[in-house]
Amino acid sequence: MKNQDSILIFGASGQIGKSLIRKLTKNNYRVIAVTRSIHRKGYQIKTQSNYGYLELEEINSFTEKNISSLISRSSICINLIGILYEKKPNQFNLFHSDLPSLLSKLALKNSLEQFIHISALGIENAKDSEYAKSKLSGEEHVRKNFSKAIILKPSIVYSVDDNFTTNFMSLLSNLPFMPLYYNGDTKFTPIHVSDFTNIIYEIIQKNITGETIECIGPEIFTFKEMLIKILKSINKKRLLFPLPLFLAKISAKIFQLMPKPILTIDQLKLLKYDNIISKKYKTNFDLNMNANKKFENEISRYSFNWTSGGQFSKKKLIK
Repeated sequence: MKNQDSILIFGASGQIGKSLIRKLTKNNYRVIAVTRSIHRKGYQIKTQSNYGYLELEEINSFTEKNISSLISRSSICINLIGILYEKKPNQFNLFHSDLPSLLSKLALKNSLEQFIHISALGIENAKDSEYAKSKLSGEEHVRKNFSKAIILKPSIVYSVDDNFTTNFMSLLSNLPFMPLYYNGDTKFTPIHVSDFTNIIYEIIQKNITGETIECIGPEIFTFKEMLIKILKSINKKRLLFPLPLFLAKISAKIFQLMPKPILTIDQLKLLKYDNIISKKYKTNFDLNMNANKKFENEISRYSFNWTSGGQFSKKKLIK
């Protein structure tokens, strides 16, 4: 039997998923959180919710049979699943295109109130990136299969649980220098995870449907400017130098052999393109869903983990 208050979340163990579970269960929504490994991720997810408002479901394969049984018990489905690099061939298409296509078809079949799909900002022009092409394909399938779907296209989503600012804090803490790809000129509009979570929550509260929304924070930075702010936050000085493209390609080929690549060839291609609004769609600000958290202030709240002295280092938060 379908529970009209249940929200089904795919990708629940990531930074957005955990933040969203906190927000929804705090406001008395029942959440069904899907994970591929309850043993590895279950406890971590459980700590995010109000008692009695969270149900964990383990799925090892995203078959129509497995997914149908979950969607039939929900009124809203949110797809947060995304990968930054492929561990096996065709994983971009599997997770970014095939899965959203299946979810959107089942959302229509089960007459869901809302289907919210998370894509990515700044991918329209990145025709040479497999990541971007798979994300765009997923958007096309979702729009075709379920016209009521909401597609959210965030810029970099950052927090203490991210894979962006924390990775660079670690790298800049340990390396004497940092290469700048494409001179560090690529532009970004980072959004804090709590602001992005609030946008998703407002979409649910207002029952918004049939929109594609570009989700951005209040500031625009180049890649170099973001690194400078991270360095300032961890109280380090490092050499930042432009890396010629042919050397960048060589380093990316080496890095992508690592279990968790620092950089891949596909990510290098993606870095050519600005991560800012395309002006093809409405933004969260256009819909009066503001994102006000400032990048420098927010990273200062957790960067002490990478400073000399750790939590006992003397540092004042920016106001």
